[in-house]
Amino acid sequence: MMGNEHHLPQLAGDIFLTDGGIETTLIFHEGLELPYFAAFLLLQDKEGTVALRNYYARHAAVARDNGVGFILESATWRASPDWGEKLGYSSNALDDANRNAIVLLHDLKAEFETDRSPMVISGCVGPRGDGYDPGKLMTPEEAEAYHGQQIGVLAAAGVDLVTAITMTNVNEAIGITRAAQTAGLPVAISFTVETNGCLPTGDSLKEAIGMVDALTDAGPAYYMINCAHPTHFEKQLHSGETWADRIRGIRANASERSHKELDEATELDAGDPVALGEQYRALRRRFPRINVLGGCCGTDHRHIEQICMACTAP
Repeated sequence: MMGNEHHLPQLAGDIFLTDGGIETTLIFHEGLELPYFAAFLLLQDKEGTVALRNYYARHAAVARDNGVGFILESATWRASPDWGEKLGYSSNALDDANRNAIVLLHDLKAEFETDRSPMVISGCVGPRGDGYDPGKLMTPEEAEAYHGQQIGVLAAAGVDLVTAITMTNVNEAIGITRAAQTAGLPVAISFTVETNGCLPTGDSLKEAIGMVDALTDAGPAYYMINCAHPTHFEKQLHSGETWADRIRGIRANASERSHKELDEATELDAGDPVALGEQYRALRRRFPRINVLGGCCGTDHRHIEQICMACTAP
């Protein structure tokens, strides 16, 4: 069953912000412990839930105060079976964590949404393996089976869409797309790329988008790029090509460092928020269809504010 894409207001083309790098913000700025970068662990107690709520509120306020849309992305990037097992979660406890993450977003939407700032609830699905390294590749069928349970729980909790963040390979993206189709949800696929603009598997963005579309009947509502700096992928994008027009979202890193360099870094590289905003503005001049704008590693609400200011300026 296909997702009902007409329910996604971001497809109309107006600017929708997202949050920034949730894990790096909570670890480096808030001083919180997140084993395996699992932000959903904070939902275990009141103090952690308040920290998550405050994180989202800072970002949602930027959208509300500037009269643009906002996508509330759940803290469930690591809330899938393999990661849950590593963190000591039973299957039922993991389902509860996914549901609780969406309850929090419904509460935030009720508080921050306005007529000028519509808000969309997205269930975040992360890779089975590392966000930088695809490791052992699954088949599309294996990926569909692996991610199906989480996506089903997110659908029942009332998300508007599923967003697959830091996808490193085509097969997993295909499997997630098919699982979302079965659940009746729209899906956005966000690929991560290396400094050469290609996926960690070596596929170009053009090849990856083409293969996923071909094997899912153009299933994703749109594609995104995340966990890379604009300088890593901007030369890969060519205006006027159909595959490039399928990209609607950017969640860039603050840093120009490679994934290997970021992995080895002991301090956060927050880059230059103003410069990042201008780079987004330049991308939108070339590709006006890119209207879902947020951040990834090293970014926080300051970067999102600068991106918003740059991209809404006359």
